[in-house]
Amino acid sequence: MKAIAARRHHKLAPVVLLALALLVTGVLYAAFTPSTAQAASAPTENDLTAGSNLFRANCSTCHGVNAEGRAGAGPSLIGVGAAAVDFQVSTGRMPLMNQGAQAPAKPPIFTEEQIRQMAAWVASLGPGPAIPAPEAVDPSKGDAASGMELFRTNCAMCHGAVGQGGALTEGKFAPNLSTASPTTIYEAMVTGPQSMPVFNDGTVTPQEKRDIIAYLDAQKQGSPGGATLGSIGPVAEGMWAWIAGLGLLIGAAVWIGAKSS
Repeated sequence: MKAIAARRHHKLAPVVLLALALLVTGVLYAAFTPSTAQAASAPTENDLTAGSNLFRANCSTCHGVNAEGRAGAGPSLIGVGAAAVDFQVSTGRMPLMNQGAQAPAKPPIFTEEQIRQMAAWVASLGPGPAIPAPEAVDPSKGDAASGMELFRTNCAMCHGAVGQGGALTEGKFAPNLSTASPTTIYEAMVTGPQSMPVFNDGTVTPQEKRDIIAYLDAQKQGSPGGATLGSIGPVAEGMWAWIAGLGLLIGAAVWIGAKSS
């Protein structure tokens, strides 16, 4: 016991205790921090080679041969991860056809395999968000009610209350999410394309992301209250009441006046 007590006062004891504390903290952080679900299959060397060739043939003009970026043309893609590539290319936003305020979605020009290969090559350049696994974006495993609260707190100011999109400043816009796939929505949250902020797992957990996806999926089932009027909220309903309702009242007043005379 005396020997142990003596070692407690050794000049290196604080260093050892600090190292142990950092080790325990790191282990606990790794154990309890939620991680983004990734696709199960790892890319092969052939995938990386094909992805590199596709990138250099179609993307290097703007982003550089090694994805290092070009001033005034395109940003560096080192560290953006596979999810960013899959989102941009699978939605047709990239390759960009014309410079503008925002890259619009359009039909993709690459196959799913080619997109996967390019995403794998870019991901090999530096760590970044991965393409989510199917269970991570499964709407049936989310809570639509919780997703509604999360969406209206974090997303509705740009995308509208039910994800129908809306205008932003300087010619930009928040896209309509009614046709977006669950994978695309998840990738947008973790990569923050265009004017959208990044919602990492510390801000919105993987389960909360799945809840948001469940809420948006529920909006595709149709409105239980009749005509959606564009699903842009009370503005459309008020305009309809103002034009149709007030018009009917004016018409009725004219008809009553004509009958009485």
